[in-house]
Amino acid sequence: MTQEILQDQDTASFEGMECVYERPGTLSEARFHYCPGCGHSVVHRVLMEVIEEMGIAENTIGVAPVGCSVFAYHYMNIDMQEAAHGRASAVATAVKRIHPDKFVFSYQGDGDLAAIGTAETIHTCNRGENILMVFINNAIYGMTGGQMAPTSLMGMKTSTSPAGRTQETAGFPLKIADMVALLPGVSYVTRQSVHTPNAVRQLKKALTKSFGWQKEGRGTCFIEVVSNCPSGWKMTPIQANKWLVDNMFPMYPPGDLKVPA
Repeated sequence: MTQEILQDQDTASFEGMECVYERPGTLSEARFHYCPGCGHSVVHRVLMEVIEEMGIAENTIGVAPVGCSVFAYHYMNIDMQEAAHGRASAVATAVKRIHPDKFVFSYQGDGDLAAIGTAETIHTCNRGENILMVFINNAIYGMTGGQMAPTSLMGMKTSTSPAGRTQETAGFPLKIADMVALLPGVSYVTRQSVHTPNAVRQLKKALTKSFGWQKEGRGTCFIEVVSNCPSGWKMTPIQANKWLVDNMFPMYPPGDLKVPA
């Protein structure tokens, strides 16, 4: 059976049905490189939905550094800027200062934002730069082989902590969102996830509010997304989502940490 006939059959099977959901124009048709079950692809989708629905695609600039999301520019059909490892918030600061009328966001993982980029993260937030920082926390270095991250849990086994993380050798997990919430330049800090449909809806609301507050010049908005890493955690996607709830949420509980007055 030819491809044309198959396409005709597919089209015929949907005749008379109302389209209620489709790919946003801000998300390209490139196939994701992410591992099956990874939260990055869901966050990409929700972020691009928000940008399209708010009608700000032509006025939005995203910044992605090194990490699992290094190819974000393949998927986000908006203006994107690459940054050196850990420097996304610094680059986003420059972009926003040069183009103050644009909506600017950084998209960073825990190895990037909470390790090599710790200084940039803290000082960007302390200055109250009027950008949105999206922080994906899966408690492991997913891109480079599953090494321990600053956010890895106590006792968590990784390729560089095969016996489990200990306080004596690696210290305690960094709760970055809690840290930046203390800084006066930060207007909004929330911790969300994408492991259930309701969680996805809550993230979408948080993203929408963040861009709205950026338009008002409220200062830094910081959204942490507690996500999974099935490959790095050596689990199936279903197992990883359960492990996330049972183990990640006690350390990184979802919810707002700081909201604008």
